Amino acid sequence: MDGADRVLIEGLEVRTVIGIYDWEREIRQTVRLDLEMAWDISTAAKTDSIEDTLDYKAVSKRLIAFVEQSSFGLIESLAEQCAAIVLHEFHVPWLRLKMSKPGAVRGSENVAVLIERRRHD
Repeated sequence: MDGADRVLIEGLEVRTVIGIYDWEREIRQTVRLDLEMAWDISTAAKTDSIEDTLDYKAVSKRLIAFVEQSSFGLIESLAEQCAAIVLHEFHVPWLRLKMSKPGAVRGSENVAVLIERRRHD
């Protein structure tokens, strides 16, 4: 992992078409994203300027727009695409992303995948 600083986005909920069953292809379900992104915040801490940090609002808005218009069968595929957006469009060197599909399995509160990815320049 690059550095010790992290920017977090927790519990970002978005409604989308997700699932492999016919009935899932006809409705929108909630997925939840939790992101931990490596980012050196020392410059922003000194300048107190949004231009010097990772703009978590911009990251959130981009992911919401992407997920809302997407239509994946698996949360694994959706998670991988979301990770690629953050790594490449926002130049994040490393991230951990948890993609959850609450209520996907009867009797469980949640199912999820947890991935870690690094940007390769």
